[in-house]
Amino acid sequence: MSPITPGRGTDATQDDARRDTAAARRRTSAAATPRATTLSSPAEPVDGRSTRWDNHREARRRELTHAARRTVHRRGPDVSMDDIAADLGTSKSILYRYFTDKVGLQNAVGEAVVTAITANLRAAVENAPTPRAALHGMIDAYLAMIEHSPSVYYFVTRNTAIANAVALPAQGDAARSAPLSSFLGSITTIVAQPFAQAVGNDDHLDVEAWAAGAVGFISGTGEWWLARLGEPGTPDREHVATRITAWLWAGPIGLLARERQTTTDPQDTTQG
Repeated sequence: MSPITPGRGTDATQDDARRDTAAARRRTSAAATPRATTLSSPAEPVDGRSTRWDNHREARRRELTHAARRTVHRRGPDVSMDDIAADLGTSKSILYRYFTDKVGLQNAVGEAVVTAITANLRAAVENAPTPRAALHGMIDAYLAMIEHSPSVYYFVTRNTAIANAVALPAQGDAARSAPLSSFLGSITTIVAQPFAQAVGNDDHLDVEAWAAGAVGFISGTGEWWLARLGEPGTPDREHVATRITAWLWAGPIGLLARERQTTTDPQDTTQG
């Protein structure tokens, strides 16, 4: 199963309506019931019904997010909220209750994609026999994601707020509103691991600079390849992954190796 197209779930629109009605009745009842107050009244216990409702909302939001991803995968990145709601068998007002607007839904889908692909990247590093193989595995995992569902990839990355934030990885609340931005920041650390193994952790500035550049290079080359899929002469995923790995690896590794050789074993050019 692809990290960007989850399995099929069940619709719970009627459950939403029933739970909303019950919650409204509880709020109305609570507001109409006077409460006795004293100077030393103990803290009120947590309402178990409220906790259950919060848990339901979170579970329902995840379910709608996964269902929306399937719709985008089938119908394309420009699908409207009306079409998504119709495909899910619910109403647009229900979607807005959970996501506020289309950008909110894009962010939710982006968070789900980020979680899945990050796990795949970490697995590629952990299972690789060499640092170079780890880099190749991560590049292939990224290309596999965008190849499997270009529609979901474009649905998320065409979010202007996210795209604008990619240049500067966000933190905290800003990261939650721009998941791809925080994703790029987090995978820079993951991508740096094989390079650090090859050149040594003491060269941390070189490692960080290379990893940041590598992320942009992989993303840019991947999108170039994605736009040409299906055209005559377009290389397959394995070829692209292998080429990107070679371009990223041979240059800096070779350069640093030559610099270290010159430093540790300088040639005496005074004798001729």
